[in-house]
Order: sequence, then structure tokens, then C-alpha cells
Amino acid sequence: MKFYTSYLACTILLLGSLSCSFKGIHRSKEITYMENGFLENLPEKQLNVFAPKKADGKQPVMLFIHGGSWDSGNKDIYNFLGARLARKGIVAVIIDYPLTPDYQVHDMAKASAQAVNWVNENINKYGGDPDRIFVSGHSAGGHLASLISVRDEYFDTLGVENPIKGTILIDAAGLDMYWFLKEMNYEPGTKYLRAFTDNPQVWKDTSPIYYLDKKDPPMLIMMGGRTLPGIEKTTERFLEEYKKIEPEPNFHLQKGKKHKPMIVQFIYTPNKVYKWIEEFMEVK
Repeated sequence: MKFYTSYLACTILLLGSLSCSFKGIHRSKEITYMENGFLENLPEKQLNVFAPKKADGKQPVMLFIHGGSWDSGNKDIYNFLGARLARKGIVAVIIDYPLTPDYQVHDMAKASAQAVNWVNENINKYGGDPDRIFVSGHSAGGHLASLISVRDEYFDTLGVENPIKGTILIDAAGLDMYWFLKEMNYEPGTKYLRAFTDNPQVWKDTSPIYYLDKKDPPMLIMMGGRTLPGIEKTTERFLEEYKKIEPEPNFHLQKGKKHKPMIVQFIYTPNKVYKWIEEFMEVK
């Protein structure tokens, strides 16, 4: 899996460098949103902000959480996404977060919530509107984005209200990790259990499907038609439950896309996925 993630990173960095323009954007990098020892055990982590040069405090904000099977990846791979979103009038925030084996999924969700909290308190300085914060993620990042969207407990831990106005899932993993891990029956301490532990209660506590509620922010859900079997099954299960709340979900099946191309496609600026996002975020 780490080879796969490294290959994905190299592909994105190469293609992004070939097609990236450097006009019309303010870039602010390596901003610490979480100090070492936060909530007793979390490490220091940073984020990057990409804002339109003419941002006036009214621009919607997207916080993006990278994928990598909860054990790899980093924010800098996705600088291309931040730049492209900024050119479309969106203030983009790309974060790093704690990874396994040193940290587990609850730690990752707490860090992601803290990143959103930082955005809520600071993004006006970068031209973003704190009342229009959206979260997004690909793969494992999609799992974390959905988890903090539907479980206010992570924000309760911080002593703040959940400010998320909408959630954008890009071929998200782990939407029903409880079902998936029971089906896979991994040996203790192996595979995804390094992040989710060997405790089935943790699997359920961190599976967004079991916490869907009418009060949740709206979701834009994208899935590749040729994605990984586990993502396909858990997304289908998630949609079945989500339809009980939203009978006509904002769901796009990209029939020809595998898991990796679901994020690589964002390198192509005219891609239709940007239009879906702009419409969902009501970018003007």
C-alpha cells in the first residue's frame, strides 16, 4: 500500500508541475494549526492555505484531507489542488494529520477537527468566509471528512461547535469500517487494524454510516465505477442509509474511474468535477 501511495504521489507531483500556473494566488505554507502535546498526546501539525489574490472575506473555504490508508501521504502532494481551487474563487486549506502506527483513527479525527477549528478562527485573514467552511477528502481523507461532519463529539472535545457547512467525498474509504473489518477478519494488529485497533467498538464508533442524522451538513459524494471493492461496497451501504435522510443524494458515479484516478483527475482544470464542487459550494 505504501508503494501505491508513493506511486500516486509521484504521478500527482509530476503532472501537477507540468500544468500549474503561478498567477493570481496567495500561498501560505507550513502554518501550524496544532501544537505538540495538543489534547495531551497529539503531535504538531501544519497546513497550507491557497487563496485568490482578490479574496475579500466572502469566499467559500474547502479544507482537504489527503488519503493514504491512514498510514501515509502528506499535504504537499496536493498543492496543485489548492492552487486550482483558489483560481476558481475558493480558499483552499490542505492539511497534514497524525498517521498510524504512532496514532489511531480517533487521533486523526481530533486533529482534523482542530484543523477545521483553526480555519474557523483564522481563515478571514486569508480572505475566506468562516461561515462557509466545507470539508473534503479522498480515500482515507474522505473517511475523516465524513466522520467529523457527522460526529460532533470531536468538536465537543475541543469545546467548540461544529462549523462544517458541507462535505465533499472523493472515493471515500471507511464509510462503514465496522462492516468491512468484520468481513475481512484480519489478524489482530495487521492491515487497517493498526489504525482502527482490534476493538470492534472503535470500528463502529468511527464508521460514519452509523451516525447519519438530519442535522448533518449536506454531502456531495463521488465514487469511481472501477474503484476498490471495499470502497464500492461501503459507499453503497452508506448511500442506502443516507437516502433515508436525503432521498435524492448529490451522488456522482464516474463509471470509468479507478481509485487513484479519482483524485488525479483534479489536475485537469476544466474537469467537470470542479463544476460539481462549485455548484455545491455555491461559488459565485
